[in-house]
Amino acid sequence: MIKKILIANRGEIAVRIVRACAEMGIRSVAIYSDADRQSLHVKRADEAYNVSEDPLSGYLDPRKIVSLAVETGCDALHPGYGFLSENAELAEICAERGVKFIGPSAEVIRRMGDKTEARRSMIAAGVPVTPGTEGNVADLAEALSEADRIGYPVMLKATSGGGGRGIRRCNSREELEQAYPRVISEATKAFGSAEVFLEKCIVNPKHIEAQILADSHGNVVHLFERDCSIQRRNQKLIEIAPSPQLTPEQRAYIGEQAVKAAQAVGYENAGTVEFLLAEGEVYFMEMNTRVQVEHTITEQITGIDIVREQIRIAAGLPLSFKQEDVSFRGYAIQFRINAEDPKNNFLPSFGKITRYYAPGGPGVRTDTAIYTGYTIPPYYDSMCLKLIVWALTWEEALERGLRALDDMRVQGVKTTAPYYQEILRNDEFRSGVFNTSFVEAHPELLEYSIKQNPSHLAIAIATAIAAHAGL
Repeated sequence: MIKKILIANRGEIAVRIVRACAEMGIRSVAIYSDADRQSLHVKRADEAYNVSEDPLSGYLDPRKIVSLAVETGCDALHPGYGFLSENAELAEICAERGVKFIGPSAEVIRRMGDKTEARRSMIAAGVPVTPGTEGNVADLAEALSEADRIGYPVMLKATSGGGGRGIRRCNSREELEQAYPRVISEATKAFGSAEVFLEKCIVNPKHIEAQILADSHGNVVHLFERDCSIQRRNQKLIEIAPSPQLTPEQRAYIGEQAVKAAQAVGYENAGTVEFLLAEGEVYFMEMNTRVQVEHTITEQITGIDIVREQIRIAAGLPLSFKQEDVSFRGYAIQFRINAEDPKNNFLPSFGKITRYYAPGGPGVRTDTAIYTGYTIPPYYDSMCLKLIVWALTWEEALERGLRALDDMRVQGVKTTAPYYQEILRNDEFRSGVFNTSFVEAHPELLEYSIKQNPSHLAIAIATAIAAHAGL
């Protein structure tokens, strides 16, 4: 078995991996920048090393990170999500230096990271994809010609894009002409590549993704699906498992297609296959070659520890279960609690956490790296907390979500929590039938007023007194 893991990440996912290591008797090594010196993952890991004065460079230097893994006696490296998690060079360097990369091979990362190559692989495997270009478009003229062939609206996408960046919807030739140089610029800055392609825009689809696990012994399974339709500007806000919108037949079909996709590329470790669902048709969108932010809700409904399985797979062990052993129970909802002000166009709200109270009770889980007194730095993603609730029924999950969001206190910064409470009260959302246009279709939900009850007021007074006293 693996004995020591370097975690090439920060924040809540690093804490999550530290906890998995602790349960498996594996030593954990954290890395951090000067800005992250007081982060919880640094405090929780068995060892921690400063890799940079700069907030970002240390997390983005694959050779430096792998060298540190070797120097500290680590036999494996977990990339988490974001940063270098889908960087083929990191996987290659790990292989060169004899460090096990907890993820797929560099070849698979490259193949799935190139969205046009991923499309070709899925077409060859018989997995349905959205209509689009065969490959990348060479220039604006070709993009306009292809868009006329495909039919508007179209999605202009960076070949190496991700996380909602390098993507624009174009409803006309004029919009495509305006968007083309912007996407090229954004893709070049964010991903180091100016390559783009076109897909037919599936209007107001449901965004459904399937979690897969694959070992080195030829076993590939799916852990059912997650519904990620509640999103803003292609950024997920609330995720649900299983989707309340699928029929049993659709659920089985999407799971089968996800397994087929993984088998087609020789996938190994944890991954997610993302689909769009519209008018009963399912279309492959992309494959994420890493653990997902929202892996938590799949764990809640299946009882399977995905990070633990990742580590076992990297150690060369077979999956600890077969497809027929996997079932789900109830519903789980994850809320990405971002340090943002929804009433001010979701402006980031970084700063010191003056008070943090985690919600609790049955069926409530929090994954976070914040604590009272921690200062959220302005250099990273604004997500400060993941709140996950589970219940036997959809209706109970909604009520538990409302209660848990009300229980939680994050003071000192503004968060998206009150906005999520309004979503949970919305009749359309509660019906379990919604699509990716939900947030844009309901701007009135941003006009909430934060209610004051005695507990809110008492905490506010206590915070003010403590601040005045310099505590």
